[in-house]
Amino acid sequence: MMDLIIRNAQLVDGSGKPAKEGDLGIKDDRIAGMGDLSQESGSKELNAGGKVLSPGFIDSHTHDDRAVLHDPLMSCKISQGVTTVITGNCGVSLAPLKYEQRPPPPLDLVCEDPKLFFSEFSGYLKTLDQEPPSLNVAAQVGHSTLRLGTMDRLDREATPDEIKTMRSRLESSLLDGAIGFSTGLFYPPAGSSSTEEVIEIAKSLKQHHGIHSTHMRDEGDRIMDSLDETLKIGTQAQTPVIISHHKCAGIQNFGRSTETLKKIEEMRQKHPIGIDVYPYVAGSTMLSSGRAMNAQKILVTWSRPHPEAAGKELDEVAMEMDLDRESAIEKLSPAGGIFFMMDEKDVRRILSYPHSIIGSDGLPHDDHPHPRLWGTFPRVLGHYVREIGLFSLEEGINKMTHKTALAFGLKDRGILRPGAYADLVLFDPETILDRATFDNPKEPASGIEWVMVNGRMVWNHQTHSGQRPGKVLRLQELDPPLMN
Repeated sequence: MMDLIIRNAQLVDGSGKPAKEGDLGIKDDRIAGMGDLSQESGSKELNAGGKVLSPGFIDSHTHDDRAVLHDPLMSCKISQGVTTVITGNCGVSLAPLKYEQRPPPPLDLVCEDPKLFFSEFSGYLKTLDQEPPSLNVAAQVGHSTLRLGTMDRLDREATPDEIKTMRSRLESSLLDGAIGFSTGLFYPPAGSSSTEEVIEIAKSLKQHHGIHSTHMRDEGDRIMDSLDETLKIGTQAQTPVIISHHKCAGIQNFGRSTETLKKIEEMRQKHPIGIDVYPYVAGSTMLSSGRAMNAQKILVTWSRPHPEAAGKELDEVAMEMDLDRESAIEKLSPAGGIFFMMDEKDVRRILSYPHSIIGSDGLPHDDHPHPRLWGTFPRVLGHYVREIGLFSLEEGINKMTHKTALAFGLKDRGILRPGAYADLVLFDPETILDRATFDNPKEPASGIEWVMVNGRMVWNHQTHSGQRPGKVLRLQELDPPLMN
């Protein structure tokens, strides 16, 4: 007898193949059967009512490193069908770092308190084991975190000895279970790094089958140079690379995704390379004048000196302060912002690129966050699949499940088949839609019926069950990444 049988579902298995009507059975934390289970019985049975049952969504790009400890129910992700998050992106991770003062941006976007970082990666993962969140976590080591813990100042290249130390700390973290290494060369803590520094550190990844994800040095005017650098790092370190939140930033770069995607396709013929993308024309990060120059509109997401500014347009705040935009940013900082700087046609082109996967890039600690934190995955299926018809439902789910699992080597995740983990989402394809907006960014999505993680119900009709069955997905348990 199975523990649970879900009957009368449209099974979309995550592979991209057409949906099939049928049942799905669960035993313990795994899928025990699929298809016609009319001759089987379960301790409990649920009727899906003909709605879509798919693998739980895998958020390929998050900054949930501290959120999974601080807010382990993770309703912002569970409510939209996410059952696994990839943390430690853009060069920022909670470990390994011992630091005595407030970390510089963008590390403060993840955690402001130096006491909440972990000196060893093992300590971070063991804490997650002991206090599990409601979803699964696979964590990367951040390059900027390594630099901050190794170097006396960050506005220079690392010395050979410092590179050796950082590489050693990365190797130790990989042995502890970190799944890879992320860089944020766009940001000040890593902006002075040489390409060779990154290559030497990243060489640790090959023998462990770890992955390198990168917020490239430039996503605007010099994006093609950044793509060249990314390929160089990947080929010389001999490690697969995921280009984070691929975009063409700034009005002068609108339309260039035709150029970048052609280049990425050429790169993929030489080396395993993937890209993730979020379904919005606005990004969000630390509030800085450099990023502001490329934006048509900016919303303040948080400000320590002026918390009352959160949710307001920067130009409105600047007018109230009787300051120009740059001076207002200085007065508000440390702060974060939402930057409207992409073209909708580019977003659609990147979303529909056959090899792209979906990541939210949400910032869970912002006072007034970007709506992608609560809405990314339903937005893809509701707006871009149902309303726009950008691609099929099966292709959309594939980009959010099995394709992502393969890219990170997440064994037995992101797919419906006997033996795979029972990470599941049941949703209504006619009503699924993001409700989070730039004005009201913390609204749960509509159309999500049930969410299960490792065989246990965590979300049932707009209500969290309170259960926390998530697991740490360590490198040693994974398959080698597969992107090509």
